[in-house]
Amino acid sequence: MSSSTTVPPAPATHDGAAPPAPVTRTDRSWAVLALVCCVVGFAASAVLVAERLAIFQDAGHRTSCDINAWLSCGTVMRTPQAELFGFPNPFIGIVAYAVVAAVALGVLAGARFARWYWVLLWLGIAAGSVFTLWLWWQTTFHINALCLYCMVVWCAQTVLLAHTTARMRRAGIFGTAGRDTDAGLSAWAWLSAVGALVIVFGVIAVRFSTVIFA
Repeated sequence: MSSSTTVPPAPATHDGAAPPAPVTRTDRSWAVLALVCCVVGFAASAVLVAERLAIFQDAGHRTSCDINAWLSCGTVMRTPQAELFGFPNPFIGIVAYAVVAAVALGVLAGARFARWYWVLLWLGIAAGSVFTLWLWWQTTFHINALCLYCMVVWCAQTVLLAHTTARMRRAGIFGTAGRDTDAGLSAWAWLSAVGALVIVFGVIAVRFSTVIFA
């Protein structure tokens, strides 16, 4: 005697539509990594804001990362580039990382976001990466001093952009869904992030070689 098992259909929502698909394991992995990057970036930005407020109160304040002449957050903070939009740049980081962290927490809680929302999220992260790249250029070639907490933000931002881009490719927003394996995309993201950071800090090592290796 043969028997067959009938799989019950997924329950419909109140309007008769099928419920959204559950959050995938890879999306959860992205959310965990994004949350870590956001916590690191938020913490570094918050310290920078606190240090900048201390400088506002005391012009001679020595910041916690004023280590020497070329590794000095205070020197960087006192330049016009540190307040590109009329207020300290780290305020942007505090708000931006809080937004991305909220999205990551939503994904971990099972929330599903529309395609256009992911595109806007990626555009925001990409814009932040362009801004940090500009700040790296300014500190390295014009200000001639480096900010330790800023470099922490550079690292977090680079990893966040690479893995968010990989997530977009995995979902078919950039390219064809399923064309690359999860392991391949994860390896690509890490390789891209590490490669970019090697170039960034390699340029810094060459630019400041006379004082670093003196």
